[in-house]
Amino acid sequence: MKFGLCQELFGERSWDDQCRTMADLGYHGVEIAPFTLAPLVTGISQERRRALRETTQRHGLEVIGLHWLLAKTEGFHLTTRDRDVRRATSAYFVALAHCCADLGGKILVLGSPQQRNLEPGTTMSEALDHAEEVLCGALPTCEERGVTIAFEPLTKKETDFINTCAEACALIDRIDHPHLRLHQDVKAMLGAESEDLPTLITKYAEKTVHFHANDTNLLGPGMGETDFAPIFEALLKSGYDGYVSVEVFDDSPGADHIAQVSIATMTSALDAARRRRSTSR
Repeated sequence: MKFGLCQELFGERSWDDQCRTMADLGYHGVEIAPFTLAPLVTGISQERRRALRETTQRHGLEVIGLHWLLAKTEGFHLTTRDRDVRRATSAYFVALAHCCADLGGKILVLGSPQQRNLEPGTTMSEALDHAEEVLCGALPTCEERGVTIAFEPLTKKETDFINTCAEACALIDRIDHPHLRLHQDVKAMLGAESEDLPTLITKYAEKTVHFHANDTNLLGPGMGETDFAPIFEALLKSGYDGYVSVEVFDDSPGADHIAQVSIATMTSALDAARRRRSTSR
C-alpha cells in the first residue's frame, strides 16, 4: 500500500516544488488534476509530459494517474442524449488515457459529477446506455496503454448518476472490461452508503483499484471526526495493495499542513493495523 496526494491542493506552485514537498513528507505518488496543467490534456505537449514525468521521478515519486477528468472543460458529458457530445467525450477519454500513460500513470479516476448528471428528460436506463457507449469507446485505448478507468460513486448532493458502490459495480459488470474498475472515496461513502466503511471495503475488494482518503469536513485524514484505523485495517485485511490518495476540497489550513497531518494520520493508522494483524496470528 502506498500513499499519494492529489496535487491541486498546491495551487500554482511549481511542479518541482510540489514534488519536493510531497517527497519530503514521505508520499510515494502524485495524483494529477489535469486542469492544473492545461485547459485540455490535448494542450500538454509531449515535451512537457516528458519533463513532468522526469521531474516527478527525480524526486523519487511516480505519477499515479489523473482525476477530476472533465472538471473545468466544456462540451463533454457522460450521459447526454447528444450523440456528438458522447463521441467527443469518448475521444477525450482516449486523450486522457494517452496523457496518463505518457506521464507514467495507470489510473483515471472518473468522478466529474457535473458532467455525468442526468439531463432533463433522460431516464436512468438511457443514461446507463450512454455511459456504456462512451466508456466502451475509450477502453480499448486504456487497455493498450495500461491505464484503468476507476469509476467513483458520489453522493446525491453531487450527482444523480451512480451514488453507491453497488451501482458502480453494476455498471462495471455490465461493461465487463478489465480496465474498468471501482474507485472508493471515504467522504463519498460516508455520505451515500448505509453500510460502514470496513464492510464496504471488504465487500468490494475484488473490484476496487484505487482509494481516496478524506473526511466529510472536506479536509484530509486526521482533520475531522473519521477514525481511519478501521479503514486501514479493512484495506490491509482485504489485500488492497494500491494507492491511498489524499483528496481535499478545503485548502484553508494550508497545503503543507494538510499534507503533513494527512500522511502522519495514514501512516499511524496503517502501522497500527499491521501490528494488530501480526499479533492476531
